[in-house]
Amino acid sequence: MIADAQLPAVDLTSVVAAEPDPVLFATVSGAHLYGFPSRDSDVDLRGVHLLPAQALLGLREPEETRSRMWDANGVEMDLVTHDLRKFVRLMLRRNGYVLEQLLSPLVVHTTDVHAELVALAPGVITRHHAHHYRGFAGTQWRLYEKTRELKPLLYTFRVLLTGIRLMRSGEVQADLPTLAGELRAPGYLPELIEVKAAAEHGRAEVDHARVAADVEALHAELDAAQAASELPDEASAYDALHDLVVRARLQG
Repeated sequence: MIADAQLPAVDLTSVVAAEPDPVLFATVSGAHLYGFPSRDSDVDLRGVHLLPAQALLGLREPEETRSRMWDANGVEMDLVTHDLRKFVRLMLRRNGYVLEQLLSPLVVHTTDVHAELVALAPGVITRHHAHHYRGFAGTQWRLYEKTRELKPLLYTFRVLLTGIRLMRSGEVQADLPTLAGELRAPGYLPELIEVKAAAEHGRAEVDHARVAADVEALHAELDAAQAASELPDEASAYDALHDLVVRARLQG
């Protein structure tokens, strides 16, 4: 469970308890997970809820994704949950983002189903997850070039390093300070993280040509890591995940 002094003093367990259907897990994502929260960062909660079987059998469209934002004692809260079936389908679509949520060490709420999902996660990781991180990095880099804000620049470095590490080890690591210490990363990243801590939307006072070259080099490193990766081409956990979804739904 959570033991992170950087998280604001908000009763996160009561947030989960207030949801209309059982929550199978809830974790903290976003800047707190990535290792560069600001004093004014919101709290991003991500997780899975379980719809009752009858919600999937009638004419009405099931509420597979729920999203709400609110203010809790001055802290902006952002909660997004998917129904178990939708979340598992996202896992099988080579989506690194949902894997980071599932495997986040900042756990607000957990269940036996959460533990089973975590145990099955290695069976969905493939070498093609590099495409997710390559595309995400491109999106964040374009946002940085448009706004010159520090946040999308740090996201760009974070996702590239996460992708490189995943291709090499098969393990999901989303914390930028950890990644910067383990991999060959630009030496100025710790300083940028310190600057980001002061303001969520501060500008990046950096040498644009230098960071552009470093980002290009990390893209090349991700390409090489994917080409050399021993990860499989296809997921192996489909049947086990199917059985888990059916069992969890029938048990309610």
